Amino acid sequence: KPKPFTFDCIFGPTSTQEQVFNEVGSRLVERFLNGYNATVLAYGQTSSGKTYTMGTEKMCQSHDLGDEGIVPRAVSYLFEKLQAEETNRAIQSATSAIPAFISFIEIYNEELIDLLNDAPPEARPAITVREDMKGQLIWSGVTEATASSVEQVMRYLEQGTQNRATGSTDMNEKSSRSHAIFTVMLRQEKWSLNVRALIGKMEQKAVSTTSQEGETVVLQSKFHFVDLAGSERLKRTAAEGDRRKEGININAGLLALGNVISILGDPNRKKIVTHIPYRDSKLTRLLQDSLGGNSTTLMIACVSPAEHNLIETMNTIKYANRARNIK
Repeated sequence: KPKPFTFDCIFGPTSTQEQVFNEVGSRLVERFLNGYNATVLAYGQTSSGKTYTMGTEKMCQSHDLGDEGIVPRAVSYLFEKLQAEETNRAIQSATSAIPAFISFIEIYNEELIDLLNDAPPEARPAITVREDMKGQLIWSGVTEATASSVEQVMRYLEQGTQNRATGSTDMNEKSSRSHAIFTVMLRQEKWSLNVRALIGKMEQKAVSTTSQEGETVVLQSKFHFVDLAGSERLKRTAAEGDRRKEGININAGLLALGNVISILGDPNRKKIVTHIPYRDSKLTRLLQDSLGGNSTTLMIACVSPAEHNLIETMNTIKYANRARNIK
């Protein structure tokens, strides 16, 4: 029996990477620059094109610019906007932007691994997640690299991608065996008018504005680019040994994320106090501030057009449809 599903945008097999970014990606960069946390999630079965869409695949010299995914395009758009703001600041002295900070981690078999730290595993600090006094998540032990250009960010992306865990299964020759989170952080200083003081001066018919009528506000925002490992059925991937263990942990993390999404998207949640199981997995714990608060989150559901993948496609569509109900 046919069942309808509603989404904000649908892209077919002939859609380009540029179309995807212009339709759904550029708006998140604008929100990010305005001080909001932003997140892009790519979800779907293994070998459905998540890593390609995100643009976090291993890069090579023959890389076609038309195939660039959301991450490279968002970074280019971000620095283009920052450059325009910097030029404007030089004229008006209204805004100053500090270079971006980059981190790149993966969740492999429920362990957090810093992809930008080339030290041996035993020499790396343990990565912990805690909350500050304001309830904001802080990742301790993660490398925060400074970047002031698109080229620097892309070098960090390539470095982390080369360190990421991949493996071969019957469904994908280069299957991602971990969930990866590439994060861009921005700290901006913006000068804000003190409205009450300004109204007082206007009542006194004084129109000049000095620093006493305003204050410098620091905006700190994060942009998470999340390339989830693909959900998979062990029967179809024929995974054994380490590949089998990886697949079980991948599915466990995605199940925990699905449970959180189901509770957050439940229209009756506000009527009944419900526990949200963020701590059931490392993935949901890291994405806690992306699924609520002042965040703007986009989920891209990647599906296969092949008929023999119908069950996985339906599961992906149902999963994404529940995510769309989150307010």
